[in-house]
Amino acid sequence: MTTSEKLVIGFYGNGKSTNRYHMPFVDSRSEKIRVKTIYERKLGSSGWSNIPGVYYTDKVEELLADPEIQVVVAPLPPEAHYEVAKQIIEAGKHCVMEKPFTQTLAQAQELFDLAKEKGVMIQCYQNRRFDSDFLTVQKVIESGKLGKIQEVEMHFDYFRPEVPLNTHTFERSQSYLYNHACHTLDQVISYFGEPDRVHYDVRQLLGSDRMNDYFDLDLYFGHEADTLKVSVKSSFFRIKERPSFVVYGTKGMFIKEFKDRQEADLKKFYLPDHEDFGVDLPEHYGTLTYVDDAGNYHEEKVVSEQGDYARYYDALYETIMHGKAPLVTPEQTILQMAMLEEGIKGLK
Repeated sequence: MTTSEKLVIGFYGNGKSTNRYHMPFVDSRSEKIRVKTIYERKLGSSGWSNIPGVYYTDKVEELLADPEIQVVVAPLPPEAHYEVAKQIIEAGKHCVMEKPFTQTLAQAQELFDLAKEKGVMIQCYQNRRFDSDFLTVQKVIESGKLGKIQEVEMHFDYFRPEVPLNTHTFERSQSYLYNHACHTLDQVISYFGEPDRVHYDVRQLLGSDRMNDYFDLDLYFGHEADTLKVSVKSSFFRIKERPSFVVYGTKGMFIKEFKDRQEADLKKFYLPDHEDFGVDLPEHYGTLTYVDDAGNYHEEKVVSEQGDYARYYDALYETIMHGKAPLVTPEQTILQMAMLEEGIKGLK
């Protein structure tokens, strides 16, 4: 593949997200993606080593005015997303924005409208669609062994009480709902579609004027007796984590205790160039329990699917270089922002 056939991208920011959660996966697709420029407001201030072959600049115009750069990826704090995205779109560049996409639904809609006007694409970085546990759940559902799916429970728990205990104001941008449901809600939307109704239980366990540290959302698909319920639950106060996924059907259940391992490996700087990066060991496999059509009982381990966040960049490449439909659509992002905004409403 020649240089002209590669997707050329730049990064707006040089922090942990750029270097830990984006660059390792872009590097794994170096045959078709080239990182040309990384903008850093104050060169050398991040503490990350420079990447060979990448140009670093403290002049944002060098990033945005470069005609060779097709996409600008912006792994920034949530409160900066809206203004930076506008800047990138106005420069005529495609934009990939971290999650949560914006602070409000109105901001999200404005950005999509502006991108359409300028003839560019803006998309949210929903890499969690390629979590191992989520992909494995899809495989089990599609096997048909559970029969008709009735209920799905999704948990994303921590035991980090020091975070809410040390926070004495409420900020939407720092809320648990905005910063963590943006992962799990997107998984639900991407696989099950738009729910018919949602019940929101979003709390400040330490009282008002403190951070949002808990949420429990029930999404209902269908009506009356034919309803699928998908629950998305998270808390900062779970000393023992609940299973990542539990799926119930008319013929059995599937339980996946452990989350995708890519982030854990990245935190140890164990990168995707290792063959066993992010790979579940047998002790991490989920358990499928069901009764078959002959009435026979089964209980078996399910080998986990391989998670790979680089698949987000595969899809981005296909969209920009070959005109394929975007992986994360504007409609999906707008729906998620509407749900986040509704869920946080009333907290102060």
